[in-house]
Amino acid sequence: MPRHLYLCPLRWSDMDAEGHVHNAVHLRYLEETRIDLFRSHGFRGSAVVAQMDIDYVAPLRYRPEPVRVETWVTKIGGSSYTFAQEIRDQDMLYSTATCTMVAFDRTTQRSRPLEDAERRMLEGLGL
Repeated sequence: MPRHLYLCPLRWSDMDAEGHVHNAVHLRYLEETRIDLFRSHGFRGSAVVAQMDIDYVAPLRYRPEPVRVETWVTKIGGSSYTFAQEIRDQDMLYSTATCTMVAFDRTTQRSRPLEDAERRMLEGLGL
C-alpha cells in the first residue's frame, strides 16, 4: 500500500527532562506530516481532526537526524477519512496513530461531502 513519507526534524526544545521527545510533540510531528501530505498531493479542501488516537511504543531520544513519519489512508467515508501514521526509523517503531479527519465547510462551519478530487487523492494513499 502506498505511504506518504515525511522526514521530520527533531528540535532541541522537543526533549523532556528525561532526554526523550515529549509525548505531546509526537502529535505535532504527526500534524506536520499531514500538512506535508496535503501540500505535496495538491489537496485544496479544508478538513478538521475529529479524532486522534496514539500509542507510544518506544522512547524517541533526541538526535540530529530526522525521524521517519509514514502516513496512509485506511478508510474513506462520505465526508470523513482515516489516516494510519507511524513515527519510526527503518527498524524501530516509536509510536502509532490513527487520525480521523472530516471535510469541513468554512462558511457553514459544518462537515461537507468529500469532493471527487479529494477522494481520488485519498484513494491513491491506501485502501
